[in-house]
Amino acid sequence: MNSHKSQMLLSADDPPPVSVINPRGASPFLLIGDHAGNAIPSALGSLGLTEEELRRHIAWDIGIAGLGKHLSASLDAAFIHQNYSRLVIDCNRDPRAPDAIPSVSDETPIPGNCGLTEADREARVSAVHLPYQSAIAAELARRDVAGLDTILVALHSFTPTMQGAARPWQIGVLHSGGDTRFALSILRRLEARGDLVVGDNQPYAMDGIDHSIPRHAFAARRLYAETEIRQDLLATDEQQAGWSDLLAPLFRDAAAEIR
Repeated sequence: MNSHKSQMLLSADDPPPVSVINPRGASPFLLIGDHAGNAIPSALGSLGLTEEELRRHIAWDIGIAGLGKHLSASLDAAFIHQNYSRLVIDCNRDPRAPDAIPSVSDETPIPGNCGLTEADREARVSAVHLPYQSAIAAELARRDVAGLDTILVALHSFTPTMQGAARPWQIGVLHSGGDTRFALSILRRLEARGDLVVGDNQPYAMDGIDHSIPRHAFAARRLYAETEIRQDLLATDEQQAGWSDLLAPLFRDAAAEIR
C-alpha cells in the first residue's frame, strides 16, 4: 500500500487509525475492537451525515470502546481498537468487498461514499484498514515468538432493532471455522446462567463476511470468540463495567477449562 496516499487522507490533526490499551498485558487474551471508534478523517468532512447520524449504530459499535477498556483492566489484556468509523472503511470486512465502504447503511444513504474512485478506496485502505490489521498481526507475531498462548476476542455490539425488527438477544457468541473450543465454552457458560437471552451465531452468523477473526485465528488454529452485546445494555459506563464484571471471570474459566 502507498504510504503517501495514507498521508494525503489523514492530517497531523487527525487521530491515529489504531489505539492500543495495556499493550503488554500479561493475560492470554488479546481484545480487538473493529468498530470501536466513530472518527472521520478531516479530509472527508462528515461523509455528508449529521452529528446525530454519526452517533448512531451505523457509524460504530456503541459501547465497545468503554467495554474494551474495562475488560483490558480486569483481564490484564491488551486491547487493540480502531478509532475511525466503520463508514470510512469497515475493518471487519475484506477491504476489496463492496460493502467495506458502504453507500447505504441500515437504509441511511452515505453521500460521502458514493462515486468513489479506486484511488479513493485505496487511500482509505492504506490509512485506516491496513494499519489496524497490521497492529493485530504484529502483536500476535510478538506473542508467538515469545511463546505466549493467545486467545483472540473480538468485541462487538448490535442495535436493538434493525430495519424495524426487534432483536431479543442480550448477548451473542459468533463462531465458525478454526478452533471453536473457547467460543463454544463461552456460549455454554452464558446459556447456563439462565438469566440472559443468548444468541448462538445470533444476531449475526460468522460467515464469509467477517474478516478479522477468520484472518488472524482460523488458519493458525488460534482459540477465539466474537461477542455481540445489545447496545441499549451497553450505553453507559456503569453498564460497560457490569458486562466486564460478568465476562472477565467467564473468559478466565473457559480458558482454564480448555487448558
